[in-house]
Amino acid sequence: METYRELGKRLSNWGRWGEEDEIGTINLITPEIRVAAAALIQRGVTFDLGIPFSQDGPQPGGNRVNPLHLMRETGENQDFPGGFHFADDYVVMPLQCATQWDGLSHVFYDDHLYNGYPSTNVDSHGAAKNAIDALSKDVAGRGVLLDIAGVKGVENLEAGYVVTPEDLDEACAAHGVVVRSGDILCIRTGWRTVFTRAGDAAAFMAGEPGLGLASVEWLRERDVAAVASDNWAIEALPGETDDALPVHCVLIRDLGMTLGEMFDFEELAADCREDGRYEFFLAAPPLKFARAVGSPINPLAIK
Repeated sequence: METYRELGKRLSNWGRWGEEDEIGTINLITPEIRVAAAALIQRGVTFDLGIPFSQDGPQPGGNRVNPLHLMRETGENQDFPGGFHFADDYVVMPLQCATQWDGLSHVFYDDHLYNGYPSTNVDSHGAAKNAIDALSKDVAGRGVLLDIAGVKGVENLEAGYVVTPEDLDEACAAHGVVVRSGDILCIRTGWRTVFTRAGDAAAFMAGEPGLGLASVEWLRERDVAAVASDNWAIEALPGETDDALPVHCVLIRDLGMTLGEMFDFEELAADCREDGRYEFFLAAPPLKFARAVGSPINPLAIK
């Protein structure tokens, strides 16, 4: 069986867009592709694909926590001329605790980041290479939803369910859509509903359905620009091997593919079933946190 290192080496995009490249497969969203994607806006209906950044979010605690929202000013005990009052607040949060992009400096192995940069470029000051703000103006284009759970006729796939190339092909056929170069691919597993049904963060984080290693080659063959899912780590957990997050390793470190996690596709999927259109314009730029390895986002699908 091919190891994830062997798979990554075979599919590698290192040097494809030059030795100084720091945005990877987002390069595939060309101006022409973005113009064509804009033509998908026919009804002007917008779908919010982000989950709330809330103290009641899906983080059970530990390595990451839900956002901490603090009020600095509420208008109380203020005495300004003319009766003026103001409120001000702060948020303290991990940058990857809710709907977010993994940057290309987020995951690495064997002492190298995407495109061959030494992993020493990530230190206590942040990422000197492959930081998330390099993508700040480029993540907008044609989005395609593949509703794997819907095609299977279930509310959500089970934890550990490995989404295969056959599953992706089945969904494409069922939806009448072709995945093309430069697409931002959205994978609905239904796992978001595991949290929304009961608000059980521990159950949501205990495992998940997601992409398997064979699907990585499927994405590479179609030159997908980015992939997003409604789970918290893109790939199936428990995984296919004992390696830690091998799909992350190959997609981020070897292909240079930005990964989106904890999206909410429920409203969008319902609309796609109704109108039969599983393609849309998707705008999902990261926030410009300098030298950060990931970023919260508020992704919008427009049909």
